[in-house]
Amino acid sequence: MKLNSRSRLSTEPNIPVPLSAYVVDCAVYIDGHRLPGRWSHERAVREVRDRGGDEGNAFVWIGLHEPDDEQITGIAETFGLHELAVEDAVHAHNRPKLERYEDMLFAVLKTVCYVGHAEPTTSAELVETGEVMAFVGRDFVVTVRHGNHSGLHDVRLKLEEDPEQLALGPAAVLHALADHVVDSYLEVTDAIEADIDLMEVEVFEPRSQVGSEQIYVMKREVLELRRAVMPLGQPLRRLAEGYSSLIPHEVRSYFRDVDDHLTTVAERVSGFDELLTTLVDAVLAKITMQQNNDMRKITAYAGLISVPTMIAGIYGMNFDYMPELHQPWGYPAVWLVIGTVCTLMYRTFRRNQWL
Repeated sequence: MKLNSRSRLSTEPNIPVPLSAYVVDCAVYIDGHRLPGRWSHERAVREVRDRGGDEGNAFVWIGLHEPDDEQITGIAETFGLHELAVEDAVHAHNRPKLERYEDMLFAVLKTVCYVGHAEPTTSAELVETGEVMAFVGRDFVVTVRHGNHSGLHDVRLKLEEDPEQLALGPAAVLHALADHVVDSYLEVTDAIEADIDLMEVEVFEPRSQVGSEQIYVMKREVLELRRAVMPLGQPLRRLAEGYSSLIPHEVRSYFRDVDDHLTTVAERVSGFDELLTTLVDAVLAKITMQQNNDMRKITAYAGLISVPTMIAGIYGMNFDYMPELHQPWGYPAVWLVIGTVCTLMYRTFRRNQWL
């Protein structure tokens, strides 16, 4: 005889179970509703499978934060997680990807966080990255988080407020994770776009203090964002196209919507990269132009100085017979010639914008 999942009570007393430091939360969901109390992963799995988790209306969601090999071993054995995926989840530093291991999916998502500064042209880091891994089975979701900015508490609360969506099973949790991560990409791109716009204005200011080093730093941060965004497209398309039977038809359309948002982010990131390249070229061209102006000024002043230097050099020679050498008007005549020539040269240089 099969008991109704809504009315069946647990055969074990619901005794509060202290969670480990690396276990953020462990919950049992029945038809989209969370069972009260705190659960260990062993009791949670037993509860779900006693209720008929294969039907998709009961599953466990356990969240971990930066577990080590020893800490994750018991959970991996309980849920039957593949050892290669477990190794990736512990050591992190993976590209966004989606892998299938028999009756389980393993997804890696890169999280990003914008770090604000008083001056957007600072050389400090602007984008911090982390990772969220998800093991998805028929009756469980295990999420492993790396980084302090990628908390999933709000995602869990939002899902729990929508039992109809949560009743779709572990695939709904995976969609919520992907949607949350991509939404954070949109927020970060908005912040970076504002910084780039301000940097663009300052680059073309007459006395701008923005140098190529600052633009290179911004370009590096955009590249970091690009590494998180670009590889995620293929996994999302796979999920939308029915890559696994673990993703029901009702959830696939949601992944298509997330993929559309990711495409928007990818286009913006590519635009940032091109714009920053253009700004680097503009700064270098501005520096070259400034150097040319400085060289013209130096050349003009050198030309002005050469006139009195030449005349003084000629009349400094020790010859007895030189014109105007013994004339009373010779000295003022020399100054008149020097002044006239230098004035004409100065006016010519000013007219040609050399001075």
